[in-house]
Amino acid sequence: MSEIKNYTLNFGPQHPAAHGVLRLVLELDGEVVQRADPHIGLLHRATEKLAESKTYIQSLPYMDRLDYVSMMSNEHAYCLAIEKLLHLEVPERAQYIRVMFAEITRLLNHLLWLGAHGFDCGAMNILIYCFREREALFDMYEAVSGARMHAAYFRPGGVYRDLPDTMPQYKVSKIKNARAIAALNENRQGSLLDFIDDFCTRFPAYVDEYETLLTDNRIWKQRTVGIGVVSPEKALDLGFTGAMLRGSGVAWDLRKQQPYDVYDRMDFDIPVGKTGDCYDRYLVRVAEMRQSNRIIKQCVDWLRVNPGPVITDNHKVAPPSRESMKSNMEELIHHFKLFTEGFHVPEGEAYAAVEHPKGEFGIYIVSDGANKPYRLKIRAPGFAHLAGLDEMARGHMIADAVAIIGTMDIVFGEIDR
Repeated sequence: MSEIKNYTLNFGPQHPAAHGVLRLVLELDGEVVQRADPHIGLLHRATEKLAESKTYIQSLPYMDRLDYVSMMSNEHAYCLAIEKLLHLEVPERAQYIRVMFAEITRLLNHLLWLGAHGFDCGAMNILIYCFREREALFDMYEAVSGARMHAAYFRPGGVYRDLPDTMPQYKVSKIKNARAIAALNENRQGSLLDFIDDFCTRFPAYVDEYETLLTDNRIWKQRTVGIGVVSPEKALDLGFTGAMLRGSGVAWDLRKQQPYDVYDRMDFDIPVGKTGDCYDRYLVRVAEMRQSNRIIKQCVDWLRVNPGPVITDNHKVAPPSRESMKSNMEELIHHFKLFTEGFHVPEGEAYAAVEHPKGEFGIYIVSDGANKPYRLKIRAPGFAHLAGLDEMARGHMIADAVAIIGTMDIVFGEIDR
């Protein structure tokens, strides 16, 4: 009898569960995965190289496009690294705004992950539920930065501008009458903080809805329990961070272990898993959404009663106000120099990391004293997670490979940086 050989299968990049840009070569024995070989580079962002020819401020919008569902978290690490090199003090109010929007970004990320992961595993409705809440979160982004996704809101030395006092209102149209519009505008009568506060009050009930759909769902548990198990030791060896590490029972969170901005003043818990399978990582991320909601509420309460500046008054780094720029020659020169030449960063190197929704997202900058980085290196959490795919998928079925890719919460912008 002839020997039966393993055969290889291209799982993606066109496969819907490969999310468009992952070429995964699977070596199969029947339907059982013997080896998984991820081929990356199909998105070719080249952010690290582009940054070498752009001023520090010009490179900031590239950060939004790295992980395009965790926009402000990427900006956060980039700004922290520049501030470390400049020894720059960030106003307290700006730090609270940053923390609040970092957690809003975590909700945006986890909601898309939950909807897409559920969808990949055959749970159709969850995607629609998650996108319902994402709309309100995008409205918060838009109110503060003018953009629904790529905000470029965090700046070295603080944030671009203070929180608005009013929320945009829906207007009567052919599609919706006055009564329907009044209902939509009900929670938009006050400031952005009022809108966020209202969302925080409603959000726990929405998370309960997601859990009703999935947590005890027999099919969901069959697709995720015991799939892609990673021990705590193995997770550390593979360089896992974020929910991938906490799902294996390691309580490591940079917001607690190496706090930045005002995270040391926040009251929140670190959810951890027990068995390190896809189901545990799901539970961890759902619990994280509840904790993020707590942090956002604390920031809202503080910001209501503590006005103040939201960006550094060092005009070598941050632009002066429009009013002073138009009435003062010195300020006009600062403005002109900043937006044509940018600011010069002292020679040296700095690494800054944030607890990004996907794990430890780090920016390493080497400066030679110029107005642009000599080198910029991005520590993308998804890169290490994808490298562990072979380890996690061996011995599982093809359908389980889909659940494992989903549990990693992979976005290729940061992997193909």
